[in-house]
Order: sequence, then structure tokens, then C-alpha cells
Amino acid sequence: MLNNIKPKTGRLLISEPFMADPNFKRSVVLLTQHDDDGSVGYILNQIGNLILSDIMQDLWEGNNHIYFGGPVATDTLHFIHRCYDKLQSGEPIGNGLYWGGNFETLKILINTNAISEEEIKFFMGYSGWDDGQLDRELEQNSWMVSDVSNPDIIFNVDDEKLWRDVIVNLGPKYAHVSNFPSDPSLN
Repeated sequence: MLNNIKPKTGRLLISEPFMADPNFKRSVVLLTQHDDDGSVGYILNQIGNLILSDIMQDLWEGNNHIYFGGPVATDTLHFIHRCYDKLQSGEPIGNGLYWGGNFETLKILINTNAISEEEIKFFMGYSGWDDGQLDRELEQNSWMVSDVSNPDIIFNVDDEKLWRDVIVNLGPKYAHVSNFPSDPSLN
């Protein structure tokens, strides 16, 4: 394995630099579920071309960008937030972060500008692994795992820099990986 940190809810998966799957190329995935049933997460650094009000007609506000959460159920909308005090709902995933919540309350909060983009992130689709699948991918060195020590990283809007920064935060042993070219044949 590329590192010895085990996956669990609230941790990050970082794709290895030359991952062949285009869905996860240079991706950082926040795990929102990791148990005996499998794993669920959202790609944090693949911003889409839509904003929230493009897909939800009953929003007056809603300029939040929508991210590609993963290749599963790409016709569904999901969100991660750190505003439980306002939304009063969501599944805790650690570090003051929550997965999902009451969507009707969320729409009211968005329309009244009570939630900022730094508090919530939206995703179309999700990333999912069956029981044992993620463990096999880790054994094949497809992913590195990181603790999220700073929840601000989840709401980072510099997508290209996020992958590199998360690797560098793993420590000096891994920092050189962040400098690998995305296409080694161009080197």
C-alpha cells in the first residue's frame, strides 16, 4: 500500500498520479461512508459546468457550483456541509462536516442567503465501492488515504491545486509524488 492510513468515514482518498480511470484522474475523494456494506464518497476537485440554480428552478439564489461527485447515479444531487447549526440535519462524518440533510430547509436557507459557498458543496452523482472493493484498490496502490486535519480543504475551490496540496500534507515521504507529470510521455 502507498501509505498505512486505513480508510474510514471522514477520510480522504487521493488517486495515485497515473490512475487510468478517467473518472478519478488526480482526484481527491471525501469518504462519507465506509463500513461492511461498502464505501461512498464524493470527488472534491472536479467542478462541473452547472450552478445550483441551473438545476433547481425554485431557487432565486444558488450560485454554488456543482461538482462531479463520481460515476454512480449522476442524475442525483448530494451535498456536504459544515452548517449543522443552521440546517439542523445531516449525517456527521467528522471534523464538523455533515453529509446531506433536509433539502426543503436548505432551499429556504439558500434563498435567504443564510448559507455561504464556504459552508456547503454540491455534487452530481457519487463514488461507490462494494464491500472489499476499496481494500483491493488500496492493495493495488490505486489510492492513498489521508486524515482530514483541516476541514477547510473540503471547500477549497482551486481544484487543480487540491490534489497536490493533499499529497504534500501527507508529509515529506510523499511530497515528490505531487510533482509527477499528469502525462509522463510528455516529459
